[in-house]
Amino acid sequence: MDSVTLHTAARRYLMERYDELTDKYAALPNEGRSAFGYKYRPDAWRIFPRYNVIAAILEHVERLDPDRLPEFSDLVDALSEAADTAQSPFTQPASNKTEAKAMAEERRLFQSTLQAWVARADFPVEPLPYRRVLMPAESFERQKQLEQRWGLVGRSWYPMLAEPNPPDVLVLTEVSMWDEQGLAQVRAAVRDMSGGRVTELREYGADYLVDVEMFEPQYTGAEGVWSDDTLTWIAFASHEGTVAFGGQLATALEAKWTELDRWRWSPN
Repeated sequence: MDSVTLHTAARRYLMERYDELTDKYAALPNEGRSAFGYKYRPDAWRIFPRYNVIAAILEHVERLDPDRLPEFSDLVDALSEAADTAQSPFTQPASNKTEAKAMAEERRLFQSTLQAWVARADFPVEPLPYRRVLMPAESFERQKQLEQRWGLVGRSWYPMLAEPNPPDVLVLTEVSMWDEQGLAQVRAAVRDMSGGRVTELREYGADYLVDVEMFEPQYTGAEGVWSDDTLTWIAFASHEGTVAFGGQLATALEAKWTELDRWRWSPN
């Protein structure tokens, strides 16, 4: 097995495990999740700490650059360390013994799965699009570029700024980006313009560099802003149910998306 295969296997496992656990949590009846909407029930404590620790491990794993992975033995060590030590604000400190046990079990499961992969001589894995956590200096540099080029304020943009939206800014409802056709339109436009990788800066949490296939201008509980190295376009998803596009991307969407009008946002 080579480093690319092992790293892809780890990413795929963690992504699929996260989806599996969040689906299991969502399937709990409301009374199984919390009391009065705040206090978690025992069934919930046995599930959600697991996907929190999986998310922390995945972020740690995706700090490694898929284009510049370490040698195989060093990668095994790095993934093993991620299994043992990766943390996030949602994983520490543990609130109770049930949470601590659930997270420890999930770490051991990933660790044992990793060792099983390493023991195999041949392990086919379906490729994944590129995604990497940005270094702080990379995030800082891109934010400064977007402030200078597009008037980004912190990590906020139109229509959340004090001044009126410029006429060349296209603002849609966020529902447009939860529709597969909407994402397909946006991704196709970016491919036609440059096809390069996209930076994703979030209101909080990790920032990413992703292939166009993983470009999703959506509000996820944290506002987000996207662009690429050309700086010829920008996208911004706000907490107010909007997604805004500027520059060449706005122009391309206006020209090619035949059903665009149904998704236009109005402040009134």
